[in-house]
Amino acid sequence: MAEKEIRRDYQDEIISLIRGNDSPRVIHYKLEDYHASDIAQILEELSDQERKKLFRVCGKSLLAEAFECLEEEQVSAYLNEMDIRRAAAVVAELETDTAANVLRELEKERRGLIIDALDTEVRKEISIIASYDEDEIGSRMTANFITIGLNLTVKQAMTELVTQAEENDNISTIFVQDDEGLFYGALTLKDLITARSTTDLNTLIVTSFPYVYANEQIDECIEKLKDYSEDLIPVLDEDNKILGVITSQSIVEVVDDELGEDYVKFAGLIAEEDLKEPLGQSIRKRMPWLLVLLCLGMIVSTLVGAFEAVIAQLTIIMAFQSLILDMAGNVGTQSLAVTIRVLTDENLTAAQKFKLVFKESKVGLSVGLILGIASVILIGVYLMVLKHKEPVFAFAVSGCIGVSLLVSMIFSSIIGTLIPLFFKKINIDPAVASGPLITTVNDLIAVGCYYGMSWLLLINVMQLHAM
Repeated sequence: MAEKEIRRDYQDEIISLIRGNDSPRVIHYKLEDYHASDIAQILEELSDQERKKLFRVCGKSLLAEAFECLEEEQVSAYLNEMDIRRAAAVVAELETDTAANVLRELEKERRGLIIDALDTEVRKEISIIASYDEDEIGSRMTANFITIGLNLTVKQAMTELVTQAEENDNISTIFVQDDEGLFYGALTLKDLITARSTTDLNTLIVTSFPYVYANEQIDECIEKLKDYSEDLIPVLDEDNKILGVITSQSIVEVVDDELGEDYVKFAGLIAEEDLKEPLGQSIRKRMPWLLVLLCLGMIVSTLVGAFEAVIAQLTIIMAFQSLILDMAGNVGTQSLAVTIRVLTDENLTAAQKFKLVFKESKVGLSVGLILGIASVILIGVYLMVLKHKEPVFAFAVSGCIGVSLLVSMIFSSIIGTLIPLFFKKINIDPAVASGPLITTVNDLIAVGCYYGMSWLLLINVMQLHAM
């Protein structure tokens, strides 16, 4: 709470500064004392005129840092409030991938004017990143990195680092290329600084450093990015030359975006919706899967209707139907989530897939056994104490519920694993196809198990009837 109050105080100070009467020069220097994130947070609280004042007096580097904290749509809106030269100056200070994405959000005419106002080198870097599709890793890279030649001394490497650091501040990792410009390896800033001048630079270079290719699909190389805890990972072209780097911040954003896409896919949507999406488009996304689920729901209702005789004789079992359905559905959804997560590894073998199914079935068995035993005891006591049923009747019903819970949870775990594996096999995105289906399929399994067990155990074996 104290930290939030301090942040709020800083933001209030910035707003007061902008609304005050200090000269532009004084405001400029005072703003340099604040964090870029705080400046980003107050932009929406300012009026149009106050924002324009801030954009004029704030340093372009600090303003670019603040824009890095915002969504690209917000940044493009703020760029529209600046004159072309100022907008181009700020765009030039942005990370290259951010700049490319922000420019995509602008209207064609204004985008062209800003690009024309950029330096040739910046324009070239942005055009390279903009040439990649949004689902390719090249669209997330930045040209902000340090590269040195292979045959340098430690002293020469330090000189090259200092020279390039004037333009590029991602200096924690230094990348090495050979005489032909091919990626060779990397070394850390710490190793370079602490090395003696007589040290052979080659002994500091890690040649097994991770890398990705610019045209790789994000969802295919996301595991590689997550597995390495590097601040920077080089992005290569088809000739194995360094085009740019993926920063740790970009990796976090990529993972968040992928998880967000999978989340909405679980709901049966094709892409993430926002407030600006037209009503008709939202309906078209949702309706196909909802129609499929409607048909499956009718099958579930038909299956329940087939057990009318069982329900008529033991109406009390209806009270516990939702318990069986919910628990089976939860277990199936958990297995689905685990399977989708595992399937991001494109190199998964058949043996590993079988191991996954076996493991999830064991999980279903274990949790089903624990919850089944618990339900036998708790529901039995509940029926005896609160519903005043005979002990034999109470524990017969609770025993049937416990067995049904165990069986349905085992089957739900297996189905929750097999369905996404099947869709992956036939080249259908398992996140899209599995999400809307799994709950209804689990309902079918749970209803069949529950009422089937009730008919078999309670009516035919124990000859019970409503009491």
